Amino acid sequence: MAWYPGATKMELQPESDSQQAIRPTQLILHSIVANWTARRTYEFWRDSTNLESHFGIGYGARDIAQYIGTETRADANAGANRRSDGTGAISVETASNSTATDPWNASQVEELIQLGVWAHQRHGIPLRICRTHSDPGFGYHSMFPQWSTSGTACPGKARIKQFREVVFPGIVARATGKTPAPSKPAPPKEAPVTLSDADVKRIAKATADEVWKVMAKADGVYLAPTDDPQYSPTVTDPGHYWSGRTVFADLVRRVRDTQKALAELVAAQKKES
Repeated sequence: MAWYPGATKMELQPESDSQQAIRPTQLILHSIVANWTARRTYEFWRDSTNLESHFGIGYGARDIAQYIGTETRADANAGANRRSDGTGAISVETASNSTATDPWNASQVEELIQLGVWAHQRHGIPLRICRTHSDPGFGYHSMFPQWSTSGTACPGKARIKQFREVVFPGIVARATGKTPAPSKPAPPKEAPVTLSDADVKRIAKATADEVWKVMAKADGVYLAPTDDPQYSPTVTDPGHYWSGRTVFADLVRRVRDTQKALAELVAAQKKES
């Protein structure tokens, strides 16, 4: 059972455990004829039908989920689900309009390319368009009648054109290193935050429990107090850094020790006098 790390796992049961194993040799793309998120597609498979796909892709960025491991049969491809020799197809449902006439949007295209590259690398699916209904490679649902029980136009003319001109070439280019994977955007720089008068008042009025909770989260922030002359802020040993709670507790302990010593000194002086 193989799970694609780029997808959210939404495992269908009992299908995921009860259905036969396959050796994936094809990846077939579908349109679900509904403007559904990957989770809504999962709920439909779970609650409304005995069919299912391996993957679902919504319109939003990174909206991709996997419902069944790619080495287990899923029932969206008719004769390609599992053949007598144990081979089968990975199925990918994608959100569409209610007539399946819209093209895949940019985020869907990118998810399909990334998934296709993974399927090639993980399962050895060859970088070619299927030449027959049982030929290993990449395809779309209406490509061969053996992949549909009653005929279909899925995923629609616009997406079939995209498959041939954009998606499949994109998979080949990415898998062969001719085009790099998109780089992740650098995290935005955080602007310094100043405390408002209301913040200062809220902090001043905070209960002891609230103060402890905040300080406990500041692990390894404050330099530990020491009398060691060799000790400096450049030391990288994690033991030299304390949380805010530890620093505060140490300060309280020192104050109490000082108070105790002072009380003992005053008591001794009174005895002498």
